[in-house]
Amino acid sequence: MFVSAIIAAAGRGARLGSAVPKQLLEIDGRSILQRSFDIVDGHDRIDEVVVALPSDLARATPPILASSRKPVHIVDGGERRQDSVASAFAKVSKRADVVVIHDAARPFASRALFTRVIEAASEGGAAIAALAASDTVKESTTAGGARVVARTIPRHAIYLAQTPQAFTRAILAEAVRVGGEHPDTATDEASLAEQAGHAVRLVDGEPTNIKITTPADLSVSEALARSLDPESGSSIAATRSSMLPLRIGTGYDLHRLEPGRPLIIGGVRIPHATGLAGHSDADVLCHAITDAILGAVAEGDIGQHFPDSDPTWKDADSVALLERAVQIVRASGYLVANVDAVVIAERPKLLPHVPAIRARLAKALGVELSAVSIKGKTNERIDALGRNEAIAVHAVALLARSLQAGA
Repeated sequence: MFVSAIIAAAGRGARLGSAVPKQLLEIDGRSILQRSFDIVDGHDRIDEVVVALPSDLARATPPILASSRKPVHIVDGGERRQDSVASAFAKVSKRADVVVIHDAARPFASRALFTRVIEAASEGGAAIAALAASDTVKESTTAGGARVVARTIPRHAIYLAQTPQAFTRAILAEAVRVGGEHPDTATDEASLAEQAGHAVRLVDGEPTNIKITTPADLSVSEALARSLDPESGSSIAATRSSMLPLRIGTGYDLHRLEPGRPLIIGGVRIPHATGLAGHSDADVLCHAITDAILGAVAEGDIGQHFPDSDPTWKDADSVALLERAVQIVRASGYLVANVDAVVIAERPKLLPHVPAIRARLAKALGVELSAVSIKGKTNERIDALGRNEAIAVHAVALLARSLQAGA
């Protein structure tokens, strides 16, 4: 089953009264848009992402909307939500069986919630996350200039709609058509699907899946971000005993040296008679560190994400690949705490280049300079490394859960 995700992020958030677009406001160090994007980017059931942005943001796409895992498309949003979704839907792959739609302003939805909604839509055609009303529900009217209760509605029948909402491709196409013909009749795609005659399943939503609309919501979100596990939406206090906040990964790489190639180690070009052979720029240090941080979150290795069979990565800058791996790590709820690597090379001497290498890697990893350790060793003239035929690297990385690291 091919699943496409649409992130509706074209609103300006006028009710927040901020000079910065709402989706770019930060909650505990990460923007609202990044938090929502990371959810769908990191979901293994979602195959592509389409993001609807205000036209000015669409022209200068925020770098956080980059993925090494799946295609990401950016489209201009419209004045209304349904216009934005229609624009995004036009960009969805023809292969899509199910399309899941999520408001960027709900940055705390769990991946488990997405899974439940996608599965319900694949079975029944349409499904939404929704919360059963827990308070007594009153319908109001106006009498004598005052607002009064018109009637009390049985709350067992009342559900409060959330996103994600998911639909088969055919049903969403009908909903988009209805929205175009009757532009002022709905506030979400589920109601348009209802108008088209389709039953929409209700999937239990999450109380923490709040929509950020007002300054008060933003304040609540700050507290929520510090108290929730970003992976599952469950309390950190409840999961701390069963889930360690630290992960360790190891990486190893080796490349042959050959004439006619530049020698690039840790993003720094080093003068030498030979360079490292490989499909990309063959930066052996970046490759080993990339494997270490991916391994720490059980996300495979560099070959899975950037295969040498793909011409996209021909002569690629390995620092850029490392930065993409860092995004994958963050989507898994972790941050790099520190890395330590040993470069095994008979020649050239690495010591003069270590300061520049550390600085380049620290920037790519998003850590302080003191969190990057690089050491150079020889192989005492033993084997291919000792004969200066190749360079190898051993790397280890420590990752910390993002909330523990204050992000």
